Amino acid sequence: MDSALLVPLALAIGAIVGGGAVAIVVSAARRGRVAAEVTSSSVPDGVDQVIDALESAAVVLDPSNNVVTASPGAYALGLVWHRSLAQPTLVSIVDDVRRTGEPVTQELEISRGPLGDVSLHLVVRVARLGSRFILLIADDRTESYRLDAVRRDFVANISHELKTPIGAVGLLAEALEQASDDPDQVRAFAQRLTTEANRLASMTQEIIELSRLQAIDVLDTAEEVKVDDVVQAAIDKNRVAADSLGITLVGGGEKRLRVWGDEAMLVTAVHNLIANAIQYSVPPSRVGIGVSGTEDTIEIAVTDQGIGIPDDELDRVFERFFRVDQARSRSTGGTGLGLSIVKHVVQNHGGEIRVWSQPGRGSTFTIRLPRVLEAAPTRSKART
Repeated sequence: MDSALLVPLALAIGAIVGGGAVAIVVSAARRGRVAAEVTSSSVPDGVDQVIDALESAAVVLDPSNNVVTASPGAYALGLVWHRSLAQPTLVSIVDDVRRTGEPVTQELEISRGPLGDVSLHLVVRVARLGSRFILLIADDRTESYRLDAVRRDFVANISHELKTPIGAVGLLAEALEQASDDPDQVRAFAQRLTTEANRLASMTQEIIELSRLQAIDVLDTAEEVKVDDVVQAAIDKNRVAADSLGITLVGGGEKRLRVWGDEAMLVTAVHNLIANAIQYSVPPSRVGIGVSGTEDTIEIAVTDQGIGIPDDELDRVFERFFRVDQARSRSTGGTGLGLSIVKHVVQNHGGEIRVWSQPGRGSTFTIRLPRVLEAAPTRSKART
């Protein structure tokens, strides 16, 4: 392709990224070459490189609204599904631009991917690319909306939940001082003080982790993740605790399925589900971890044979600091934040979390995530 054609192409994309429409004047001598290029069935040379250089999510569509090329960000945000735009709202905007020829800039709130109910706040810009193609660029503004909610929730939660362990540490320190002449009491109070200090440290760490999950976007570290690796890593992190309590962890074997996201976050989510299953199991028993896939989704299910959850509490188990069994949580050091962290990790990946339970028979927690159906592009690590 003539290098001169890349100049108006770059200008056109730059105008869209900047949020405005820029008129590009093409000389009569060059119109013939441009017309010849846009009537071809492929995207002009250089478009893929320009899209890869953008920080925003970008998609190029052909006259039938099929996705010709898309950036990694477009896949991570769930904008592309089966080589088509996943959101009807975006399709409608593309159709309007194709019909009128006028660029459109619009702020939208749409769901993230085909699963779950998490919303994305996007600024979308759509314009023609030549006479055949449409270029869509989306900037994710979700984080700014999240930060306001995170600040409010963090202050409210931490001021309430930290009162108990902080108060306990103060009382134990006072009792320890009064029992300074009794070595046995000193040891007993010191052990309880250590327990409360560990509980306080664990709660603080999980509050920080939960706040971080609410404030970041998985897009920053998104890549294709092997679900088998996630499950195995989560099982390994819980094996010692399970063995010490007489709980057997049983995996479901390799499934060779992939999702698009952050491997460390997904390991944390599955780890928390397994740890929760161990905590509420009655030894000796088993905790099963299974993986299955449908045409469009993958499911990771963690099943225990524990005490179960009453029907009237099923809708609350993902609330921050909620505990099904307060006494058991105190004895095991549970903070009530593990399932909230799972929920936010899954939502950040455009998925959903489900729970089935029956008191006395156990529970099953199931993570559902969009499945990787085609290889998504990877962003270059080094640029020249």
